[in-house]
Amino acid sequence: MNAKDDKLASDLALAVVRLARHLRGRRQSSTVSLTQLSALSTLDREGPMTPGAMAAQERVQPPSMTRVIASLADLGMVKRDPHPTDGRQIIVTLSDLGNEVVRDETNAREAWLRGQLEKLDGSEQAVLRQAVEIMSTMVSSSD
Repeated sequence: MNAKDDKLASDLALAVVRLARHLRGRRQSSTVSLTQLSALSTLDREGPMTPGAMAAQERVQPPSMTRVIASLADLGMVKRDPHPTDGRQIIVTLSDLGNEVVRDETNAREAWLRGQLEKLDGSEQAVLRQAVEIMSTMVSSSD
């Protein structure tokens, strides 16, 4: 890696941290933690799943996901139902309240982002579209 690559890595990391901070700032009245929101978002995106599958998606240990699921169930944001074929497992499903929380959080972040994107010209937006694809590939192919 050369100095230009080192600078790119540093600049990209800082830009991502700053963007994440701005997005977190949109959730001032949230009733869930970022960890809980991430689990809810996974259920919203992937559909009902076992706690083990959720842990794998979130890249956390199963006991940690079990605690997150329990806290979300206590808040009424997820439902836990018996697995249809494996009595040792449960299936976690997003409740109506959980779905509402995901929508509210998503809408707040995306409204801010839309406002920022409107300030950019078409070529800048095209660069960001390409960057999103590249960053998504980087994340999905990482260990």
